[in-house]
Amino acid sequence: MENRYSRQTLFQPIGNSGQQFLAESHAVIIGCGALGSSISETLVRAGIGKVTLADRDYVEASNLQRQQLFTQADARNNLPKVVAAERRLREIREDVNIRTVLDHVDGPLLAEIAVDANVLIDATDNFETRLLINDVAWSLDIPWIYGAVVGSSGSVFPFIPGKTACFRCLLPVLPSVNETCDTVGVIAPAVQISAAHQSAEALKWLTGNRSAMRTKLLHFDVWNNTSIEAGISRMQNPQCETCGNHPTYPALHQSSGTQYAVLCGRDTVQIIPDAGRELSLADGVQVAKRLQTEYRETPFFVEFQAEGYRCILFGNGRLLIHGLKDMRVGRKIYHSLFG
Repeated sequence: MENRYSRQTLFQPIGNSGQQFLAESHAVIIGCGALGSSISETLVRAGIGKVTLADRDYVEASNLQRQQLFTQADARNNLPKVVAAERRLREIREDVNIRTVLDHVDGPLLAEIAVDANVLIDATDNFETRLLINDVAWSLDIPWIYGAVVGSSGSVFPFIPGKTACFRCLLPVLPSVNETCDTVGVIAPAVQISAAHQSAEALKWLTGNRSAMRTKLLHFDVWNNTSIEAGISRMQNPQCETCGNHPTYPALHQSSGTQYAVLCGRDTVQIIPDAGRELSLADGVQVAKRLQTEYRETPFFVEFQAEGYRCILFGNGRLLIHGLKDMRVGRKIYHSLFG
């Protein structure tokens, strides 16, 4: 398919040299939902050499309205998003190098998968993970492209170590209440606009057109027909723990022991066992049999009911308890199941 990228190389800022740069590039996309699926498809179609997709979740029916790589069959089978995305992307382009990470992304994991990356792309839905991306980006001197969408609005900005203020510097002016698609909804056009801007910034960076990159934070509302840009260069803080004079990268320091968290905007408690605790799909099947409850086993997880809650145990021991917001109750259920 020698003419595959002909229309792209005709675009003078990219040309044949930019296309070659792109073919040798690696993008890490954190999150494989609405933004992640759209951005990954755009970059794969554009000819990027390698893509790493990291996501902890699986496809549900409510995703299909805006997450363009997934099908009804994926939702019926609760296929992990990274697995479903990889299958579709390989149908689009056979020669692309795709790495998938089905896990909760923490500091050590992101630092590992980002070590040879040319760009990190944010497709998440919470401040905590973005602070983590921010710290990894600055510690490895890799740019990352921020994107956030909720309702009919979105925001985009490329954070570049040594050139821009970092995400942590902006926290004083960012909203303290983090609305999400799960709490106030979202429409697909807002997703596509944000994903298009993020993809454009990635293409600029990866094809060597760095002077063309956005220098102001974009915020738009597609429903109310508004768009504003804001400069952030003056927000850079010399005392910042990420980009200041003495960085410590606090988001990278992983706490020891079992981790309990309520997933952002969802009635779900996530439990990650400590490194010394090994749980497997077989353990999930054993628990379901002990509880005398029906269960479903896939190559990726075991689903069963416990104390009235739907539980998903992944192959690496990560447990989701759906229908629950109280971490104390989640901790109690976890210990009753696995000791």
